[in-house]
This record gives sequence, C-alpha cells and structure tokens, in this order.
Amino acid sequence: MATRKQPLDRLSVDAYFDVLASWLDLESAAERERMASRRQMRNTSDAERTGETILGLQLQDHQTGLAGRFLFDFAKFGNKPLPMNRLKVGSPVVISDADDPSDKGIAGVVSRRKPNVIQVATEKWPDARFFRLDLSPDETTRRRQLAAMATARMAHGRSRQLRDMLLDQRPIRPGDPEDVDFCSNLNPPQQDAVRFALAAPDIAILHGPPGTGKTTTLAEVIYQGVQRGDRVLACAPSNTAVDNLLERLVGMLSSVLRVGHPARVFESLRGHTLDELVEADPSNAVIRDMRRELEELMRAAGRANRGRDTKKRRSLLYATAGDLRSQIRSLERSIVRGIIDSSDVICTTTTIDEDLLGDATFDLVVIDEACQCTESSVWQAVMRADMVVMAGDHCQLPPTVLSDQAAAEGMRDSMMHRLIEREGESIYRRLTVQYRMNEPIMQFSSQEFYDDSLIADASVATHRLCDLPDVQQSPLTEDALLFVDTAGSGMHEELEPGGESKLNSGEGKLIVRFVTELLEAGVQRDQIAIIAPYAAQARWLRNQTGLRDVEIDTVDGFQGREKEVVLITLTRSNDHGEIGFLADTRRTNVALTRARRKLIVVGDSSTLGGNEFYARMLEYFESENAYRSVFEFADV
Repeated sequence: MATRKQPLDRLSVDAYFDVLASWLDLESAAERERMASRRQMRNTSDAERTGETILGLQLQDHQTGLAGRFLFDFAKFGNKPLPMNRLKVGSPVVISDADDPSDKGIAGVVSRRKPNVIQVATEKWPDARFFRLDLSPDETTRRRQLAAMATARMAHGRSRQLRDMLLDQRPIRPGDPEDVDFCSNLNPPQQDAVRFALAAPDIAILHGPPGTGKTTTLAEVIYQGVQRGDRVLACAPSNTAVDNLLERLVGMLSSVLRVGHPARVFESLRGHTLDELVEADPSNAVIRDMRRELEELMRAAGRANRGRDTKKRRSLLYATAGDLRSQIRSLERSIVRGIIDSSDVICTTTTIDEDLLGDATFDLVVIDEACQCTESSVWQAVMRADMVVMAGDHCQLPPTVLSDQAAAEGMRDSMMHRLIEREGESIYRRLTVQYRMNEPIMQFSSQEFYDDSLIADASVATHRLCDLPDVQQSPLTEDALLFVDTAGSGMHEELEPGGESKLNSGEGKLIVRFVTELLEAGVQRDQIAIIAPYAAQARWLRNQTGLRDVEIDTVDGFQGREKEVVLITLTRSNDHGEIGFLADTRRTNVALTRARRKLIVVGDSSTLGGNEFYARMLEYFESENAYRSVFEFADV
C-alpha cells in the first residue's frame, strides 16, 4: 500500500491505479457501514441528528423531467420546515418506506431544495404512505471513477502523455507567456496567473488563497481559451462550485452549457442549463405532448387502487409508461447531442455523465476546487483533455474521506497538492491580493499558510463592522479581532448524549452573549455566522432561541463562504491537551478566513497551547491586543 514513505509519484502506473482502487473499496465499505448504522436508528431525533436522513416525508407533488425521469417533491406532514440536513442538490439518496425497515428503497438524486420541500429525481415510482430519505453511497460515481482509471491505465497518444506527466514519468514542459487582451479587470497577480495558464502546454495550477478572486481568474482563463478557439470542459467537485463558475462565465460568453443538477439556478443562469435548452428547442413540441401522455398514465396508475385486478392494471400502466419514457429519451438524446456539440464551454461536476458527453474530448480542461478532489475523481476529466488547468487552495479543506484507513494511507491528499509539492513554483502561480478580510484578520493565515504573501486590497484593509449602515460604535464593532480565553473557567467539553461528537455549552453560551451584543449594536442577523468544528456544538447552538436566523455550520459547510462577522467556538477543553481534528490546521485556516470585518474566537488556551500552531495563534491575538480572558467579562 502507498504511505507517506512511499509517495504515489514513485509507483508504477499499475501500482498507482491499484492503490487508488483499493482506496475506493475502503471508502465504499465505510459508506455502506455508515448507512447501515443510520438505518438502524428508528427514533426520529437519533436518525435525523446526523443530517444524513430525513424521516416522516409525504409525497407532495411530482412532474416529469429531462430523459423522462420523475421529479418527486417530498415534505413533512403539515408542510413543516425540514430539519438541518446534508442532502444537498446533486447528493445521491435512497427513497424508502419509513414504516418498513426491510425496504431497500429506490436510488435517486436531490434535484432541488427549499426550506419545506426537497425534490428528488429518480427512475422509479416509490410506493409508501410515509417516506425516508437517506444519503446514499454514491456507487455510480465510484463506477465512473474506476472506468476512467481503467482507461488511464491503457491510455495512448496525448492522454498517455498527460497521465505520465501527472505520475512523474515524463517531464511537464514550461510555457512561454504572451500578451493577453484581458476581458476582466484583473490585478497584476491575476493577470500573471492567466498568462501562465494559457501558455502552459500541458498542466498549470492556480493557487487561490481565501478572497483572492480565484473564480474570477479562472473564468478569464476559460474566456481566453475560447477566444483562441479552444473547446473547454469546466469541472468542480461540487454543484455549488460549478454554478459559481457558471455565474461568472455567462456574462462573458454566450455558448456556455451547464449539465447535471444545478445547485441554484438564478434567472440569469437558467437559459444555460441543459434542461432549459432542451425545453426551448423547436423540436421539443412532440416531446411535450408525450410527457403529457406520460403524466396521464402515471395519474391513472395512482388512481388504480381498488378492485381485484388493481395490481395487474397498475403494472400494465407502469409498463406502458416505461415504453413511453424510452421513446422520450431517444428523442431527447438527439436534441441533447446537438446542444452539447455546439457549446464552447461545458460546465459539470467531476462526476461526468458519460451518457451525455460520450467520448468527447476538449482542448482545455479546467478543474476548480481541485484540492477538494481525491486522486481518483479527476481522471474522468483528465482523460478528455489536451491541456489541464487546476485551481484551488491546498491550505484549506482537503477531500472528504470517510474511511480512516484510506485517509491514513493518503486518500485525503489531492493531486493538485501532490503536484505542487513535487514540482514547486514551476507549475503554479499564487494569487496574492485578497478582497475579503480586514488586514488584521488576514495576517495570521498569510503568515502561517501563504509565506506572508497576502495583501489586503485598499477596499477592505481597514473596513470595520461600525462602518456598516446603522451599526453603533463599540469595542465589539470597532476592533477587527477578539480571542476569548476560557482557561480556568470550568467551560469543559462534553460528549453529546447518545453520540460521539463533542460540545461545549459554556463556550456556546458565550457565543450567544456576543451575538446578542452584536444584534443590539445594529448588526443584522444575515451578516453573522457561527462556525463550530464539531457537529454536536453546531446542533447545540442551533437549538438556542437567541440565535434564530443566524447561520450556524461546521467548517466543512463554510468552505468558500464569507460573512461580515464570524464567531468560532473551538469547543475542545480538557485536562489532557487533546484537540482531536483541530490538529488539521487547514480546517482552522478555513474558519479563520471567512470573516470580512470582525472575527471572534472562543477557546481554551490551556488545551490549545500545547500545539505549536495554536500557540502561535494565541501569540498573534496578543500581539494585536485582541486577547481577553473570559474573566474580564463581569457576568461570566
């Protein structure tokens, strides 16, 4: 097996892909084990606490979507708000009978979300009085990755050249940058990064620290590629990241196509989604008539619930509907092929739908948020490329991996990170001007993670909470930083009842106090965010009435986000100096760089200070005169 003593770059091609396949097997087993454990939780509070299950759902509405798939709207009884959950758009799920633990369910994909309704796209009609949704092991994604890896093993021509460069068996060639007529108003480091990426004959990396305009820069690379005649595939590991890139591109290029399940479709983006373009095609009128007929068949099947021949009649109606759906698919396929072939840029997740794209290849393949991609997840895109540009920040969150064994062996290390460590500055350009954080908020992360290279743009360098409309001046709104040390206060961590995650109610109450003071000073609820590294702490905070409508999430949920003021509860407080996964300082880097004007951190220095990183963090807050003991707050 590959370990840190045996880097992937030193393996043969076959050994490399064998290791990746073994990691996928471990990850699959971990996902199945976790899902089996969830399905044993019949109590609503236990099952829904993880955020990976929603119980007690009723079928509210349905319609027919692209390729004849069913789109089912599920809601709680009485249309109550859905619980906090991790079922995001694009997430694979299983729809099953909530009253039947033995029901294996039907596979689907979340296609839309609202506070009270979650829509799932599926190929079959579920049949139950009440339903449950469970986040599902994504076997489709895994199969596609394995297929792409098999193709890469046997690659030839240009694909083989790129494969060998990525595996350090062929040198990556330098480029010769030329002048570029920029479309966007970019700063000098961004311009340099664009020129560098366009000149690279093989592989280039754009390193984008927080707030430095990585997506804007990447959109310019894509625009310039199209201007020189390139056909571009733009990928990212999540639907949200794809849509962020799409939002930039639609104002620059006309022929941009979004395939898959858009996470949020603004009015300006709808005309670029495959569903909308198929719907607008003149030849789609026949398909619309066939869909209406399909709807009638499904309604008739739903009404067939009495009489001796009910089951037989429903089966016949479903079979007829199935034949009609096949005809719809065939007609849609020809329309889809025409749309795809005529698009200059195709935007999709790295889980590429092979049925849609077939064997299409691209002059330029762009992978955004590449540091959140596992090694196995990028090969689908790479095998379609003539040239590859990766963008991301290896100093922030790594890929999500469930298997502890696979993680320990290296699955959490992205290909982009590996290439930067191997090739050094010859393969990447870093963006250095950031447009988010007040300078004191930025400075610690800049020193720790980015060689002290970040520069706060003049537009944000000194901005404060009290500069916002209707926000009063006070120490809490005038200063950019605050660390509150709970050492010696008895605010100890505890294990969540019935769970394995940590919480700290003492820190939580302090967070509530600060939020209350911020609100009283005129800060709006939607300008505030609370980040907790532990899910149990986030759940505890969400149950506090004083934090209603304030966004509360774990570090993972806040990657790529920002708020005017961010409060962080580090949670860990014990007599042994144990900090758990706070030891992955990349996670802390994410949390520390979400705030624009005010950052408040609550933690226990006696627990944290034994770690060199957190010792330096405490020293930094002290140097900025932003360190306070909890005992300085009179009523604590």
